[in-house]
Amino acid sequence: MKFSVLGSGSKGNCTLIESGSTAILIDAGFSGKELSRRLALIDRSPEDLDAILITHEHGDHTSGVGVMSRRCNLPVFANHGTHQASEARVKQLHQRCEFATGTGFDLDDLHIHPFCISHDTVDPVGFLVSDGVNSVAYCTDTGKITTLIRQRLRHCQALILEANYDPEMLLTGPYPMPIKQRVRSNQGHLANQDAAAFLAELCTTEVRHVVLAHLSETNNRPKLVAAQVEQELAHLQPCFSLDLAHQDQPSRVITVGKINNE
Repeated sequence: MKFSVLGSGSKGNCTLIESGSTAILIDAGFSGKELSRRLALIDRSPEDLDAILITHEHGDHTSGVGVMSRRCNLPVFANHGTHQASEARVKQLHQRCEFATGTGFDLDDLHIHPFCISHDTVDPVGFLVSDGVNSVAYCTDTGKITTLIRQRLRHCQALILEANYDPEMLLTGPYPMPIKQRVRSNQGHLANQDAAAFLAELCTTEVRHVVLAHLSETNNRPKLVAAQVEQELAHLQPCFSLDLAHQDQPSRVITVGKINNE
């Protein structure tokens, strides 16, 4: 099982997960041309894809969904609320497929379990993607780590987790106060220290690979995320590799179960 975060941040989000003969995108927040370019950078192509899964309707997660679906004949999976809320942006789809949040479903070689997260959209979800042996969890755009999220993520082998903002940078930054309040609310985004504290909880679990994602270009810096995680894990013995996703380029391709890259 392999995955790569093709890009993550407020300008666009997309992650590739593959196992056996099945390859999916979680979100498609870049143009079709840009997604094709990023796939090529990791030696993949749109023709390799089997489906797109959508976490929620915001444009940085859906702007390329419609064109990729139509151009590559890809089914698009989302819950009813997200399909309805993103309809105006994604327009016609090759195939619209609905799932119920909290109910797992099979997609060729993969089993997908969508779970609730806490964000200011209609029905936002994270995903636990399994090939029957290993699993990758995707959890960004959540204002808090809920009990349900903890339960879903404790048994994955790889995790893509949000570390969106540094509270001091947000407080003193250029955003208007209503947006600052939205970001730091329980339905906003995850702060660095909250992500790091959750990683500390995972040190004794099966997680072997972590990618911290959706870093704000305005209210965060990679060095601040790294320092927060280092501080939180200083007296622990984490068994996982740690990567930071970037807005402008794909991450390395991670093979679940190994600490390596392509």
